[in-house]
Amino acid sequence: MLVIVLENAPPRLRGRLAIWLLEIRAGVYVGNYSAKVRDYIWSQVEKGIEDGNAVMAWRTNNEAGFDFVTLGTNRRIPSEIDGAKLVSFLPEETGEAP
Repeated sequence: MLVIVLENAPPRLRGRLAIWLLEIRAGVYVGNYSAKVRDYIWSQVEKGIEDGNAVMAWRTNNEAGFDFVTLGTNRRIPSEIDGAKLVSFLPEETGEAP
């Protein structure tokens, strides 16, 4: 199983992903492909994301049962702790001067 979630992505990238994956909600794509095809699809996301952001998650044989990669600016960032991939949050920007 492969899941890609896009935020603020250009329409042409969303249309490109719809060629391979089923868009089950706005910006949420699912499918079932080999690692080679998954890497190709992700390369298309990297080329077309512009100012948006994306995350791709897929099933794999590890402790968690899945892995993921992210792209673009987002408060949620991947962090590896003791071999486990987790998500940490950056602090919110308040807009105030220090």
